[in-house]
Amino acid sequence: MTMQDPVADMLTRIRNAQMVRMKTVRMPNSKLKRAICNVLAEEGYIASYETSEDVKPVLTITLKYLDDGNPVIESIDRASRPGLRRYVGTDDLPRVRGGLGTAILSTNQGVITEKAARRLGVGGEVLCTVF
Repeated sequence: MTMQDPVADMLTRIRNAQMVRMKTVRMPNSKLKRAICNVLAEEGYIASYETSEDVKPVLTITLKYLDDGNPVIESIDRASRPGLRRYVGTDDLPRVRGGLGTAILSTNQGVITEKAARRLGVGGEVLCTVF
């Protein structure tokens, strides 16, 4: 059976791994998932990520936790989905929890945060929100 929404699967694997306090989580690799991981790492939500170049490439994400053992990511939710895409223009870029969180967008400039999209003056598809 084929996977309908690989990004939602990725976010669910991260959420589930954090609930059981796993250090790493593995999933099938893709360019979009690597781009989302790059944004999450730059924003400080995950420690790191790496890819393996096996027959079936695997993406391994090292999760990040606070000193008290709680995960850095409190909530990570899919905004746009295959059945209902969510596109926004430059005037409608979302602010996650009053600017404390991050929205990740797919734009013609690549996969970037809403702050970078605001700075560049571009809109795009809202992939997910992180807080």
